Amino acid sequence: METAIDAAAVARFEEQRRYLFSIAYRMLGSVMDAEDMVQETFVRWQKAQPRDLRSLRAWLATVITRLCINHLNSARVQREEYVGPWLPEPLVEAATDPDLGDSLSLAFLVLLEALTPTERAVFLLREVFDYEFGEIARIVKKTPANCRQILVRAKRHVVERRPRYETSLEKCQPLFERFFQATATGDVSRLMALFDEHATLVADGGGKARALLRPILGADRIARALAGGIRRFAPGERTYRPAIVNNLPGFLVYHDAELTTVFTFGIRRGRIYALHVMRNPDKLRHLQGDRSTREPGGVRRPADFATTGTLQG
Repeated sequence: METAIDAAAVARFEEQRRYLFSIAYRMLGSVMDAEDMVQETFVRWQKAQPRDLRSLRAWLATVITRLCINHLNSARVQREEYVGPWLPEPLVEAATDPDLGDSLSLAFLVLLEALTPTERAVFLLREVFDYEFGEIARIVKKTPANCRQILVRAKRHVVERRPRYETSLEKCQPLFERFFQATATGDVSRLMALFDEHATLVADGGGKARALLRPILGADRIARALAGGIRRFAPGERTYRPAIVNNLPGFLVYHDAELTTVFTFGIRRGRIYALHVMRNPDKLRHLQGDRSTREPGGVRRPADFATTGTLQG
């Protein structure tokens, strides 16, 4: 039987679960892997001596960050062998996060892929979670001076290219309506008008679903790819649900009641600057069936979004 002390320790851990998930997801770009890291942190927490720990959050953040660094080092070969463009698993939320939202966007998480696991940890702990260099140094087992140097290098890769997009689903609704109409009819000229001339389309199928094998650049090429691609990927009637995906406006596409695609839009000045399309079924699994009712780190099930409609392909 669980003792009162054990129950209190578990309760204290549960208060930190969302925070730990937010670190792990940004480190790994995977909902399922982030959940695994949180669970492993919980196991280690149970084996520790919680009454002797001065700062629960600091201890837990150290454990989960080191677990994520180890996981990334072991998973790097898998990423290098990945078929086609790699995108993080989509995180569907009920609302935007004004404090940490920028660091959730798929484009930002892809930029982090250019960093080593330790660089990623230093960058996130400092720039996103506001840790002091002394704290970061203890977590990543470096000196504060080393961490400052690591941060400078990481910033060169990330900060200058960090995207800033519109995050309001309501403001983007008129653009979505035009997008739906243009894709349904295959109207290339209308699609082109929705995209910035320097727009980028990235689709992740992971070799397990039809998707583009490389990013497409430019409004004209994107429009032509979408005009044929929408019908080819999922013919017939499809149901969509507007949603906030990684703190950006997007929508979920269902075919025969199964979630098949997640679209995320990076919108600037009323035009689509970045479009990310997730079709890898492995990366949509956490949103399917019974798992979609769970709320890891604040994930909301798709049924919580009331607006629906159909697309004819």
